[in-house]
Amino acid sequence: MKIHGHANGAKTAVLFGLMWALIFAVWYFTSRSTATLGFYAAISLAMTFGSYWFSDSLSLASMQAREVSEAEYPQLYRMVRELSGKAGKPMPRIYVAPTLSPNAFATGRNERHAAVCCTAGILDLLDEREIRGVLGHELMHVYNRDILTSSIAAALATIISYLAYSLQFFGGSRRDERESGPLGAIGAVLAIILAPISASLIQMAISRTREYDADEDGSTLSGDPLALASALQKIERGVQAAPLRQTAGTQNVASMMISSPFRAADVSRLFSTHPPTEQRIARLHQMAREMGQSPDIPVYHQ
Repeated sequence: MKIHGHANGAKTAVLFGLMWALIFAVWYFTSRSTATLGFYAAISLAMTFGSYWFSDSLSLASMQAREVSEAEYPQLYRMVRELSGKAGKPMPRIYVAPTLSPNAFATGRNERHAAVCCTAGILDLLDEREIRGVLGHELMHVYNRDILTSSIAAALATIISYLAYSLQFFGGSRRDERESGPLGAIGAVLAIILAPISASLIQMAISRTREYDADEDGSTLSGDPLALASALQKIERGVQAAPLRQTAGTQNVASMMISSPFRAADVSRLFSTHPPTEQRIARLHQMAREMGQSPDIPVYHQ
């Protein structure tokens, strides 16, 4: 089955290129020492590898989710088994989180160590067709290796932040200051202030691009983009009525969820890990038209 028929993968590659450009720009204004770059890269990669390797246990624990049996949720098992079989991939473990805030997420370092989690709220809010659309989206996060992609982005952003902090506290070498003059000093100040912000924005852009990917690929897998569009509309409204409580744990898992679990007023769109819901629905409607389906729900406007 062909999954990708769009340019989101190329966009992700370009964004990663911008990340590397930022790393070398900030490094240029520090000591320009390969030892410095290597040291921070090693720390960042070690930290990120740990969170990536244990991503499933960490995220599931933060949501107090429990693994459920087929006897408890036969319809959920049937849909996940059907979709994973259609994709020719292993079936992930299935979890349910007790929160009433409607959402879902997938986690795990690869398709053989994956888990899909639905909240009690989303199972109560959506009908079976809409839940199937959500599951298609979440499975594609696993099959597209988005946990790995987001982990790499986090590692690169951390390297940039560490380099900027080292410049702030230790400065560049005196030789660099003499050679670069006032323009070099201005560049160093800009690197200290703007580099971490730019890294965060690029990291968020990568996350939003992967969400578009999962929307499109998940709808290709389910064959029903309108179901996902309807689900996103209901989830958006449901979250405004019952947002997830913000804690360190829920903030870490929020980027994995199908929709931002916090109220729109509490999250800046600039730093949001999710694209605007109305844009996602509009794309899904366009996809439905291309598949010969007629959109029967209006595009949601916040």
